[in-house]
Amino acid sequence: MTTIPFQARRFQSTAAYYTRYRVPYPDELIERVAARAGLAVGERVLDLGCGPGQLGIAFARLAKAAVTGLDPEPEMLDAARTDATAAGVDVTFIKGSSYDLDSRFAPLKMTVMGRSFHWMDRPATLKALDAITLADGCVVLFGDRHISSTPDWRQSVNKLAETFAPERNADRELRKGPDWIEHESILLRSTFNDLERISVVRERRLSLDDVVGRAFSTSVTSPQALGERTAAFETELRATLLKLSPEGTFAEVVEIGGLIARRG
Repeated sequence: MTTIPFQARRFQSTAAYYTRYRVPYPDELIERVAARAGLAVGERVLDLGCGPGQLGIAFARLAKAAVTGLDPEPEMLDAARTDATAAGVDVTFIKGSSYDLDSRFAPLKMTVMGRSFHWMDRPATLKALDAITLADGCVVLFGDRHISSTPDWRQSVNKLAETFAPERNADRELRKGPDWIEHESILLRSTFNDLERISVVRERRLSLDDVVGRAFSTSVTSPQALGERTAAFETELRATLLKLSPEGTFAEVVEIGGLIARRG
């Protein structure tokens, strides 16, 4: 089974772009997941691989949960603390990763992960969570699924990633290889094997800056990953996008969802 090698600072330099340009998690989705999972006020939630804390802050704000966020990237944690203060919620953010899970986080009602599970040793992470999660607790994997992009700006970004960031792009390609096991199959082999998906579909309008910002928010084409190639990448990306849409306007249809995994 393929496991992507752990790199503590993989998302260095992305914090400034992540919250602003990544597909957001709608309040409606957070509220529906919290209700379906039976999350009560004050129960403990872990936002694992929290990044800038979008999920943790949302669950603290909308469900009044007691949230801890865990992430290995200091810049992400700084952004998360700033955003939590702006949202008026009290969330504890700790530097660490899935390899640091232990009894200090117990007892958890829910662990949420937003686009982060694939970076982990997934079976080991679920085993560690099993030991610190309440009997009626759950794990929820959040993410977004691309349905369409008009014009097809995603293909242009991916092609440039192959050219400008081949090493990081190779890590992404691991998830398309024959040895990669999908999250659902990993969960079905774990104690968290009762699965239910809740999702919403949204159409979003994007500007040229939105698409460039999205590219910089990923570990593959972050400014840190691109290094001295950053300016050239941005110049070529903007030129390519303007050929696709001279007006600099784009659209995407995405499904944003939460996969709830309970013990069977």
